[in-house]
Amino acid sequence: MSKQGVASMLALALLLGASMLVLALLLGAFAATPTGVHAIGVCYGVNGDNLPSASDVVQLYQSNGINQMRIYFPDTNALNALSGSNIGVIMDVPNSDLSSLASDPSAAATWVQSNVQAFPGVNFKYIAVGNEVSGGDTNSILPAMQNVNSALANAGLGNIKVSTAVQSGVTQGFPPSQGSFSQGYMGPIAQYLQSTGAPLLCNVYPYFSYTGNEAQIDLSYALFTSPGTVVQDGGNAYQNLFDALVDTFVSALENAGAGNVGVVVSESGWPSAGGDAATPGNAQTYNQNLINHVGQGTPKRPGSIETYIFAMFNEDQKPGAETERHF
Repeated sequence: MSKQGVASMLALALLLGASMLVLALLLGAFAATPTGVHAIGVCYGVNGDNLPSASDVVQLYQSNGINQMRIYFPDTNALNALSGSNIGVIMDVPNSDLSSLASDPSAAATWVQSNVQAFPGVNFKYIAVGNEVSGGDTNSILPAMQNVNSALANAGLGNIKVSTAVQSGVTQGFPPSQGSFSQGYMGPIAQYLQSTGAPLLCNVYPYFSYTGNEAQIDLSYALFTSPGTVVQDGGNAYQNLFDALVDTFVSALENAGAGNVGVVVSESGWPSAGGDAATPGNAQTYNQNLINHVGQGTPKRPGSIETYIFAMFNEDQKPGAETERHF
């Protein structure tokens, strides 16, 4: 990775102001990335009024050796900027589109034509059909995935894998070996992924697990700084919460009869403000340790874990809790 590229992008972060502190912290972490770690991408959200242009963002990724990106809708500006970059892309189908894509194969074909085929220079890796879908919309996930997958195959783009992005709330059980899906709709999705060879996209946030149970979870366990084993699960020893959360997903897939399905960590990060333990120092510690760790894998899945850090920029217009605007 070019030190000059890191320095220039850190200067850009400073020029863009305090709201870009997360960028400086993140690029500082990438500057120290061990040689040979290629499993790390970064999520690119655009819910802000102080963000650089899409072309500058793509240059930022390239200058810092970041070769994978997640975007949350078919963002024409981002897709045009990504063309020819060879950056691998996860692109989401917005939750609001699920119902129409689930009920109408022709709508899925039109969506693929407009948002994938129209950008032949973009290196699409995965289409995420919905992100952390809840409520009645969960019934649309699987049929929408099936229709989008068929549309891609019919367009000669069967190499692009179709999945959905879920959060830890769809699982239950402790220790990790006892993990199972807590939502009935997840079993058929897992089995479908096994049939297509696509991974499950998992948003993994030790921060929220920690702040939801501070009485029983030590901060060091969440930040990868625990000096030794915290949870012994049969023959598997867990020294950090990230591994425990990922392996809970792995066990849930196994218990759903889909043990061959891969896991991609489609989001993980730590807020720099807005909540308990949300500080720039903790955010930097978490991101750096995550980058250093994912090449090793987990006790149940040793080996590199494809992981996307959330996020490249603070999004000052993002709804929800205050922490949501400080990742």
